[in-house]
Amino acid sequence: MPTAIIDGHTYEFRPGQTILEALRALGTDLPSACYDPRLEPYGACRLCLVEVEGRPFPVAACNTPLQVGMVVRTHTPALEDNRKHEFRFLLGRYPKEAPLRQPYQPFHRYLHEYGLTAASFPGDSRVELQAEPDPARQDFGHPYIRVDLSQCILCYRCVRICEDVQGQFVWQAFDREHQTHIAPSGPSLLESACVSCGACADTCPTGALDDWSVLELGTPTTWTRSTCPYCGVGCEFLVGTRQGRITQIKPALDAPVNKGHLCVKGRYAFEYNQSPDRITQPMIRRGGEWQTVSWEEALAFVVGELGRIRQTHGPDSIGILGSARATNEENYLAQKFARVVIGSNNVDCCARVCHAPSAEALKRVFGTGAATSAFDDIELAQTFLLAGTNATENHPVVGARIKQAKRRGAKLIVVDPRQTELARWADILLAPRPGTDIPLFHAMARVILEENLTDPAFLAERVEGFEAFRAAVEEWTPEHAAEVCGVSAEAIRQAARLYATHKPSICFHGLGLTEHHQGTEDVMALANLALLTGNVGKPGTGVNPLRGQNNVQGSAHMGCEPNTLTGSQPLAKARARFEQLWGCPLPTTKGLNLMQMLDAAREGALKALWLFGYDVLLSNPDAARTAQAFEKLELVVVQDLFMNESARLYGHVFLPAASNFEKDGTFMNSERRIQRIRQAVPPPGEARPDWQILCDVARAMGQGEHFAFEGPEVIWDEVRSVWPGGAGISYARLEQGGLQWPCPSLDHPGTPRLHAQSFPIGPKATLAAVSYLPSAEQPSAEYPFLLITGRTLYAFNAGTMTGRTRNTRLYPTDRLEVSPSDAERLGLREGERVRVRSPYGEARLPVHITQWVKPGELFSTFHDPEVFINRVTNPHRDRYTLTPEYKRTAVQLEKL
Repeated sequence: MPTAIIDGHTYEFRPGQTILEALRALGTDLPSACYDPRLEPYGACRLCLVEVEGRPFPVAACNTPLQVGMVVRTHTPALEDNRKHEFRFLLGRYPKEAPLRQPYQPFHRYLHEYGLTAASFPGDSRVELQAEPDPARQDFGHPYIRVDLSQCILCYRCVRICEDVQGQFVWQAFDREHQTHIAPSGPSLLESACVSCGACADTCPTGALDDWSVLELGTPTTWTRSTCPYCGVGCEFLVGTRQGRITQIKPALDAPVNKGHLCVKGRYAFEYNQSPDRITQPMIRRGGEWQTVSWEEALAFVVGELGRIRQTHGPDSIGILGSARATNEENYLAQKFARVVIGSNNVDCCARVCHAPSAEALKRVFGTGAATSAFDDIELAQTFLLAGTNATENHPVVGARIKQAKRRGAKLIVVDPRQTELARWADILLAPRPGTDIPLFHAMARVILEENLTDPAFLAERVEGFEAFRAAVEEWTPEHAAEVCGVSAEAIRQAARLYATHKPSICFHGLGLTEHHQGTEDVMALANLALLTGNVGKPGTGVNPLRGQNNVQGSAHMGCEPNTLTGSQPLAKARARFEQLWGCPLPTTKGLNLMQMLDAAREGALKALWLFGYDVLLSNPDAARTAQAFEKLELVVVQDLFMNESARLYGHVFLPAASNFEKDGTFMNSERRIQRIRQAVPPPGEARPDWQILCDVARAMGQGEHFAFEGPEVIWDEVRSVWPGGAGISYARLEQGGLQWPCPSLDHPGTPRLHAQSFPIGPKATLAAVSYLPSAEQPSAEYPFLLITGRTLYAFNAGTMTGRTRNTRLYPTDRLEVSPSDAERLGLREGERVRVRSPYGEARLPVHITQWVKPGELFSTFHDPEVFINRVTNPHRDRYTLTPEYKRTAVQLEKL
């Protein structure tokens, strides 16, 4: 390692490291106002000037790289005098009470250290301290960010981080020279293009932009590193607590996934954790009313009812549902509980209704049912193919990284019926009719074959089934596909050429691809494009599902599926291994997945259902049929934070669970990365972690020897013992950061990119010659519109968490997006309430008129239980995984 001399001491530094980076690594806090490690340094504030031997003038430490033998002095008298001068210059007309109100701000700490408080220079003519802030520069209307630009020192960090990290361009500089000032792009921050990610408040050194939570609840006294509980990106953050309460969340600057960034949910939507309606004591419903009981009574009730039902109707009359909200360790215990304690393979999780088609398709084509790449491949890719994913809203940090890649020159192809934010950035937008992705991808494949745009070497070495595939796509000329899909033949050709030639190319897809009756085959058709062009197994390539919830990848991978065990090991192949390690036989009957469990409940065969962290009634399609299933159940055990719709209407016993902030464990994100979560606050009342509840019930049912765990790390060690691909991922190693499986040994670095040399199924993957089958759900004279459902940035799934935060001020309720032409034809005005009706049910909600949707198509989010849009959605399912067809329901629209 090269060395340099800093303040008389010799230090090693890494090549390319700046003086300021080295100083901060050494723990030396050199003042700076314009520097943020997430931004390119440009040395404008002059506070970090240092002397370098041999140079005539001081240099900015933030943008000066260290060199071998360099001699640096950081705090000479001349430098310190210059810093005081620069501080006085930056102060300008600074509010005198600001350093007292916000002493934790970095700029205010520097003022104190240099003796530049209001009392220090009352007669200094170079500093004009205001008695009060300027009300004209204050904006207190945003629910999360307090704006007082009286405290702005023109460091431009808010402007630059909004542009260069988030890509939103909210903060702008107006006027020139001494009139220059910073302001948002709209009349107020709330009315601007702001997406409330909080990056501006996080970087602001003065408190001109600050978090309301800190001002209201106090500065944190303790910081705990953990992982976000929302989407499958898996952002790491620091949880700030004070007196057992969360007061602030900040991004972890060194996190490999989010690289010091967060979205509005990860940064601000934590208020649910201390919501007054948290269920904190066990309850049993008696005589139609919920009654608070002790844990002993609640557990005895659950054990007694499970025992009775199992003895009377057999173990396969009971179903267990794991949770994407719970940890890997807890999902592992859920499936072990089903198989060891109950004696049934009736175990599943919410992956069934979202990305089960991704897992099935990628396993069939490549041999592993998971993302092939790492998020760091985003910065290596030259072309992006985004299919059915609204990434900037549903996976915002990944969306922001893609947006920045596009700004740097990457090409972007978007496949989505709706015009999302990234669609407006796209080089090529393909907006097919919902459910026609297979003809579209087949037509792209045909163009690639016809114009010889394949990767011949890759095809020869790594791919088979070529002739059968060629025959399968022969009919799908771009012109034929255009008729079916509703996009132009020329746009299909352009997309195929761009993806095949402007390499490396990478695919990301979402529920817009999987939640169809051919969801599995949609993903297989997408994977074909990667195989044809050699865009898999190499840097900047791959096929990657963006998983919806924080641990939906992990819940299924831990074995919460009827036909697979931990590590996605097929039950039939891995049975002997697990029986030996667990010391007991596994059930031999075929298990039911979630949709089959509900079918069996309606038929009277399934009698009991235990669900945790999953509001099945609100989340599943065709709510009337789901309700019929619940009505037949003799026992519904709900384990959650709040009285959700499933519990409120059909629960028999409620077990209060600890949240992700109140326990330890691990999550698995969309790129197969295992990361730690850590307890930051104690559970409220008598709430317990899910793992502890499962162990308590197992012990009470006579299986204590198989559930004698003292904590999550011991559970994880058992996971590692049964899952060879995760054997090397110990808690000790996770203290140094997340690891991507496969990671088979303690000296293995993890595997960011799959299929580099071969596939788990062998040296070659087989092209999938799938056929297109039009959906049974077709518009008609009675139901002329097609309804698509999806998520929004500000709400999450069933709204259980975000609905108890100030996010409801940013997105109060679900709304129905209608095209301007359809709105004019029906006489609809913005905000008017309408009735949406299908053959399966109806819902009422306000209208939002937008060009984002095409005529004849509608879009709605599904987060508000008052709207309950899943009363409307259809019962059709993917034929491989039974995943519901949420993205295509024929409806009629009526003005109320």
